[in-house]
Amino acid sequence: MVRMQRLVFILGSTACGKGSVGRALARRIGGQVVSVDSMKVYRRMDIGTAKPSAEARREVPHHCIDLVEPSESFSVARYVEHADRAVAEIAAAGDVPLAVGGTNLYIKALAEGLFEGPSADPELRAELRRRAESEGLAALHAELAEVDPDAAGRIHPNDAKRIVRALEVYRGPGVPISELQRQWDAQRRYDCVFVGLRRDRADLHGRINRRAGRMVELGLRDEVASLLAEPAGLSPEAGAAVGYAEMIDHLHGRCTLDEALERIKINTRRLAKKQRTWQRRWTDVRWLDLPPDEPPDATAERIMAGGLVAESR
Repeated sequence: MVRMQRLVFILGSTACGKGSVGRALARRIGGQVVSVDSMKVYRRMDIGTAKPSAEARREVPHHCIDLVEPSESFSVARYVEHADRAVAEIAAAGDVPLAVGGTNLYIKALAEGLFEGPSADPELRAELRRRAESEGLAALHAELAEVDPDAAGRIHPNDAKRIVRALEVYRGPGVPISELQRQWDAQRRYDCVFVGLRRDRADLHGRINRRAGRMVELGLRDEVASLLAEPAGLSPEAGAAVGYAEMIDHLHGRCTLDEALERIKINTRRLAKKQRTWQRRWTDVRWLDLPPDEPPDATAERIMAGGLVAESR
């Protein structure tokens, strides 16, 4: 029997401290980080995605960051290709691959593979895209909420690609895509260890609010303005990211900077709630409750003391 490569996942909701803990753990065990974040793949989207600093990335190698231009669409299939290559390179170097991030679809795809679903129907897809242009995405998202509320709850109202795909699947086989995904008998692609980090609700919300404020102070407005000024602009996926969508509204005169900041806080808290709901479905996550004052190094020591990871050879 071929021995599967072990892959340690450090997961949890946004702003819980995954990145800091992942780097602290990597320093102790001889690890490298594979980012599992759907927005950190975009170049020059730095402040709003809370990318690790250049110094942090020099200290601990990071992979799957800055892969594509913000104007490009980026699929989960492309992510898995990059991540698989990164895991293989890290293992070949004798280091420990640590998959760190909170994009649940990426975590699931990297750990278990991709759910392909029924073949595409070009005519139906073209019809749905025409409707999206004429009626607006909100109308299609509302339709999806009626026929497949589970999928609508997971798909962002601005994510045209996934909304169209979910409706295409429902209109084709007549079965909600969420039901097909539940029926899918996934097989693990790696020897996976899942370490989950979670915080008290008040502590997490405080961290979210403080981080949003720091992003604005660091120049999030200017970052978004610069991206919008580029000839190719932002892809729908990049423009829908929390922090960017709200700042785009501000730059287009639809809200003040203070209002944009409050919306970022609110939408980030909503994102964290969705992440927690999704992650509760996984029964093999070993959860660590983090007190507000615990440093990342101490959390890393607790992970090691629990025997969840081993040092590189």
